[in-house]
Amino acid sequence: MSLEIVAKRYGVALFQIGQEKSMLDKMEEELRTVRAVFLDNEQLIELLTHPRLGADKKKQILDEAFKDFSKEVKNTLHLLVDRRREAIIPDMIDHFLQLTNEARGIAEADVYSVRELNDDEQKALQDVFAKKLNVNTLRIHNIVDPSILGGLKLKIGNRIYDGSVSGKLERIERKLVSANK
Repeated sequence: MSLEIVAKRYGVALFQIGQEKSMLDKMEEELRTVRAVFLDNEQLIELLTHPRLGADKKKQILDEAFKDFSKEVKNTLHLLVDRRREAIIPDMIDHFLQLTNEARGIAEADVYSVRELNDDEQKALQDVFAKKLNVNTLRIHNIVDPSILGGLKLKIGNRIYDGSVSGKLERIERKLVSANK
């Protein structure tokens, strides 16, 4: 069974627990923190997947790192350690967050721009694309990328809306190249 499928199953199970106990908000906040810690510290995953480190020591490390977190989140992390699935923790969290967002009618977008967008620009993008995607809210993560030259590029799920100058130049180049063949 692929690791992605396993991660989704754990994400679904954790989401169902959060719904049943009306803890989705708290669990989402905690899991975003866990995800950030794992993504910022590659050595943590290496440490937790090391074969010579015992499960009890791995659980102790996780308990110390996330000591004030809910027992549901800590128990899930312990279960993943017991089943030697530590490597799927970030993917499991991503799937949990995706389910939480879908339940609330929220979509997340990476917006690439040449400069940091101000609040009014972000609000305008949220309004336009929330209607286009038929969601209640669009959460924007602004990423400054000077290589796009100007305009914007949005990545929402597996869709990309490219209104960047570099994207337009690439499309013009493709047209010119295909016309010359």
